[in-house]
This record gives sequence, C-alpha cells and structure tokens, in this order.
Amino acid sequence: MEKTANKQKMRGGRIALYVIAILWTVVTLFPVVVTVLASFKTNSEIYLNLLSFPKKLMFQNYISANKTADALNTIKNSLVVATLTTVFNTVVGMMAAYILSRKDYKFLKWIYVFFMIGVMVPVHCTLIPINNIATALNTKNNLFFLILIYVAFGMSQAIFLYTGFMDGISRNLDEAAIIDGCNNWQLLWKILFPVCKPIIATEAIFVFIYGYSELVFSMILMTDTKYFTVSRAMLNFSSAHTQEIGSQFAYVVMSVIPMLIIYIVFHKQIEKGMLSGAIKG
Repeated sequence: MEKTANKQKMRGGRIALYVIAILWTVVTLFPVVVTVLASFKTNSEIYLNLLSFPKKLMFQNYISANKTADALNTIKNSLVVATLTTVFNTVVGMMAAYILSRKDYKFLKWIYVFFMIGVMVPVHCTLIPINNIATALNTKNNLFFLILIYVAFGMSQAIFLYTGFMDGISRNLDEAAIIDGCNNWQLLWKILFPVCKPIIATEAIFVFIYGYSELVFSMILMTDTKYFTVSRAMLNFSSAHTQEIGSQFAYVVMSVIPMLIIYIVFHKQIEKGMLSGAIKG
C-alpha cells in the first residue's frame, strides 16, 4: 500500500511538473509567435487582429526594415559592441577580482568599497556629464567610446560577483599552483579562471544582453546613422505621421536571430560553465 501511495505521489508530481513546463513553454513562445506572425502582416491586419495568421506573407516588411533601419549594419554594430564589452568586462573584472580576493594589501578593502559604491550610482544621473565628456573629447559616434561606457558601468557588478565567487575558492589551490611554478598570471588564467566559469558565464550573459540592447547611452552618443545600434535604430520606425508596425516587427525578428545563433553555438559551453559550480572546490 505504501509503495502504491508513493508511486501515485511521484506520478502526481511528474504530472504537475509537466503541466508547469507546458504552461511555461506557452508563455515563453507566445510573444515569439506573435512577433513572427506580425512581421508578415500589414498595419491594418496587426491593428485588427494581432493573433491571426497573415492573409498574405508580406516579405516586403523585411526589405523595408532593412532600408529604414539599415538592419545589417546596426545588427553588426550591436554585435561588435556587445562582444567587446563582454570580453573587456570579463578580462578586466577577473584581474581586479584576483587582486582584491587573493592579495592582502590593506588599501584593497577601500578600493573594493569604492567599486561597490559604483553599483549604487544611477545610470541616468550620469547622462549629462558623459555627454559633456564625449563632446569635449570629440568621441560621439565612436563605438569604442560607447564600449568603454558599458564596461565602466558593468565593472562594479562584475567585480562584486567575481570577487565573491573567488573568495569561496580555497587558497590551498593557489599554494599548490605556486609550488608547481605558476606565476600570478598563470595562476589567474590557468587555475582560477576555469574554476570561475559558472559566475563568468552568468555575468557574460547579462553583459552581452545589456551591450546588445542598451538604448539611453546610444541615443545621446550616436547621432550618425552609420553607427546606430539595434535599439537606437528601432526609433527610425516612428515618425510624427506614420508608424511602420509590420516593418518594426520584422526588424525585431532580424535583430533576435544573431542572439539565437550565438546561443545555439555556445549553449553547451554556457551550460557546462553554470553546472560546473556544483563541483567547485
């Protein structure tokens, strides 16, 4: 009787999990399906019934999106910005975290506090100073300057996460590596970096998404359409008289495709990095 009751409980639990999984899948895929369908519709079809199938596939929306927002160029700009932001954030953040976590200099505590204060700084209160700096240095319409801004604002969070994770790694690992002849650089990148893959993968995802989709700084720093990013180019679809809804949905689909490709290519590495936290130490 007890075995039967346990089996029924397990079966009931599995059914509940399946129901939750199905509901979560529907909730997740619903906006994707609506977006893809709307990208092939006319404005009137979208306004009348957003959930219906298009009467005729409007491939013209994708051509119009490419012309209106210069889709290929803006997507390329966003990918460059997001990729370099992620690389710089990871490299600099890991080096800073190594010093803050592994060295015993007295002043490092105050440097760490200084970085943590950066987490609390509201982004919007820096818009005017950054705009003035960009004007003075003549760095508007400069993707590298935009990348530096993103790295600067993401660095505090990266250092906070990397340092906290590295503090949980036993220093016996450092001592063993040093005995084997590792210097500081080798200790960081050959020993600690692989162990820190879970937190690096997590932070890299946040940083990449932020760099790819950020709008506010790209609005004030990018005025030349040649340097527009995806989020900045999205504003091209709205004007005082008309709004190209179908083309806008088409542009959203086009801008999401690179993210999907990147996930498909690197999802195993990301999942391995996140799951490796279970065997850390």
